[in-house]
Amino acid sequence: MALVDPNDSSRETLKAMLLGMDTVWLEADCSRYEFFPDIVDQTTPDVGVISLDTDSTAAIKLIERITRETPDTALLATSAVSDGQLILQAIRAGAREFLTLPLVEEELSSALGRISQTKFGGGDARNRSCEVIAIAGATGGVGTTSTAVNLGCVLAEESRNSVALLDLDLALGDADVFLDAIPDYTLADVVQNIGRLDIQLLKKSLTKHSSGLYLLPRPVELHDLEAIDTESLRKVVGLLKASFTHLIVDLSKTYNALDMIAIESASRVLLVTQLDLPCLRNVVRLMMSFDETEGLAERVEIIVNRAGLDAGQISLKKAKETLGREIFALLPNDYRTMVEVRNNGVPLITQAPKAALTQAFRDVAYRLTHREAGAAAEESSSADDHSSNESRWKRFWPGAAKA
Repeated sequence: MALVDPNDSSRETLKAMLLGMDTVWLEADCSRYEFFPDIVDQTTPDVGVISLDTDSTAAIKLIERITRETPDTALLATSAVSDGQLILQAIRAGAREFLTLPLVEEELSSALGRISQTKFGGGDARNRSCEVIAIAGATGGVGTTSTAVNLGCVLAEESRNSVALLDLDLALGDADVFLDAIPDYTLADVVQNIGRLDIQLLKKSLTKHSSGLYLLPRPVELHDLEAIDTESLRKVVGLLKASFTHLIVDLSKTYNALDMIAIESASRVLLVTQLDLPCLRNVVRLMMSFDETEGLAERVEIIVNRAGLDAGQISLKKAKETLGREIFALLPNDYRTMVEVRNNGVPLITQAPKAALTQAFRDVAYRLTHREAGAAAEESSSADDHSSNESRWKRFWPGAAKA
């Protein structure tokens, strides 16, 4: 979006509202009507917002000019005056919508939704809100990065999807290794330049894999971690959400403040575990913690990796009973194939397209993008209280039955 409003107060109010909307990226704002055509020409926004109040005659002429010269930019007119004649003039000049100031966020969101539906239609990827998928692990080494990378590549195969992968394991992340990528820029570079980034510059800062997946890797130098704080990460996530249909975030295992920003932003959290005592005990601990955030536990899906590995594993039936939840997906044990794809820096869809493990990732992607197919994976009991959580937790202490 691009905005023009000569009134500083109303312009700043509208900017703040737009910056708080996940599905919007404010590309530019302007305080002079005469400069706005150049801004539209340079930034080619999907939507232009024009305030009429400073000079309604000049603003109406501006709407006519933008409509004539840049018809792909849909225009939204705003005014504190709800005069019928002014509304009619704006609509006749080419404005798609007219909103009365001060704006109400719900009304603005509805207007943008109508513009999006008209402009892009129901089948265009840009008309879809971004699906943020956080990949969390019950402990280190359970396969969160392999899950994030391979799920991202499967989703990117679909032409209507645009998919980005953010490596948030800032100290030891290795998503770039899995993709055999040597990135020019990292998350630290994006954070340091977030104030002047737009969607085009952001995509140039990401590394695009041959599968179509975009990667924003962790910083190269450990001292660069200091530049990444919660506020800057929120801005990066917001910009990525405005730019892609899917954002996959590979979390660290520390569940620090940065990880929680991603988890809170996620529409789904995939918690990857294996069927052993330490992992399942950590799943219970994490779910107890997630229960403290309203609505978070309902967004968590449990993925069992290396399913079918007999040595030292707890039975799937016992694991489900103890967790009190269904398992969303099973990723079969195929250690040899996973070692090959990691060492070769090639995703499963390329290295082993017919492998059972590859098909399992395709099934996960399908279920995530067809929510009705995943309805059977809802919690088997949502009425568990604190005492029952505690009871499940105690089953994992040494000496408890594991069979």
